[in-house]
Amino acid sequence: MSKQDVNQIDYKHIRPYGDTMNDGKVQLSFTLPVVNDDKGVEAAIILAKQMGLKDPIVAHKASLDTRFTFYVVFGSVTHSVNYEEIHVQSAAGDVMSMDEVSDYIRENIGRNVVIIGASTGTDAHTVGIDAIMNMKGFAGHYGLERYNMIEAHNLGSQVTNEEFIQKAKELKADVLLVSQTVTQRDIHIQNLSELVELLEAENLRDKVILICGGPRITHELAKELGYDAGFGNGKYSEDVASFAVQEMVRRKLTKK
Repeated sequence: MSKQDVNQIDYKHIRPYGDTMNDGKVQLSFTLPVVNDDKGVEAAIILAKQMGLKDPIVAHKASLDTRFTFYVVFGSVTHSVNYEEIHVQSAAGDVMSMDEVSDYIRENIGRNVVIIGASTGTDAHTVGIDAIMNMKGFAGHYGLERYNMIEAHNLGSQVTNEEFIQKAKELKADVLLVSQTVTQRDIHIQNLSELVELLEAENLRDKVILICGGPRITHELAKELGYDAGFGNGKYSEDVASFAVQEMVRRKLTKK
C-alpha cells in the first residue's frame, strides 16, 4: 500500500483491502457435505454469491471424507462500513505492566490484592482462565500468580456459582474472574447472570470487582449483565489486573 493510498482512505466507506484500496477482497473457508467434484465447486460458488461475494472463485478444495469437502473461496464484498460512526465500549483505565501493577498496589492499596478465578458452571475449558491466572501465562504475558502484590487462586473448571462465592468469602477475595468458553444456546449468559444474582443475594456484589472473559464476551455485554468489565480475545493478565486494581481504588474497596 502506498502513502497515497493511505491518504485517500474514506473512513465513511471502508471495505476490505486486498490488492488495491477498497477492492473488497476477502477469503473465506467452509465445509460442505458433498463429494469433491465439479458440482461441489459450483455449490460453493453459489453459496458464496448468496453470502454477498462478487465474482467468487474456489481457490482450493480438499476431500475430508467421501461425502465432505473443504473449500477456500476468494471474492469481493460490495458492502462498506462507516468507520466513523462506530463506537465501542471498553474497560476504562491505563494498562500497566506487571511491575507497574505491583507498584500501583503498594502505593494505593498497601496490601496484597486477592483474586480468584474459575471456569464456572458446566464449562470444562481452562485455557482462558489459565492464561490469565497461571504463573507462566500466555504468549509471553505472565499470569497473575507471578505478580508480587497479587494473591491469585485458580479454582479450575466446572465450579458452581455457589462454590465460587463460598471460596470468595473464605479467601476474602477482592476480585472475582469468571471465564466462559462454552456458549451453546447462550448458556454462558444464563450462568453469568445467575452469579450476579447470587452475589446480590449474599450482599457481596458491591464489595468485589466482578470481571468475566471469554471468546464471546465483550465489555458491553458484561456491563449489561451486571459485571464491572468484560475481556475478550487478545487480552492478557496486565489488562485484567490494571483494570481491577484501578477500579478498586476508584470504588474505595482498598480496605478489608
